[in-house]
Amino acid sequence: MEKTKLTLHSSWEEVKEKIKERNIGITDEDLDFEPGEEDALLERLAVKMERSKEEVKRFIESISYNQDIAS
Repeated sequence: MEKTKLTLHSSWEEVKEKIKERNIGITDEDLDFEPGEEDALLERLAVKMERSKEEVKRFIESISYNQDIAS
């Protein structure tokens, strides 16, 4: 199984804060992220946000680009 790779154009700390601003129920623990562990992060957030992993991935990448395509 191929691992998911996030493409970030901002620091994870910036992205993390933007996610928390838009999703009050998301905690620092939910956003715990180590490079190479993208699948675990996306799975946690998909459950919390009631979205698919792919939707969460696009959401995170859009925040990183500062396009905010999803909320």
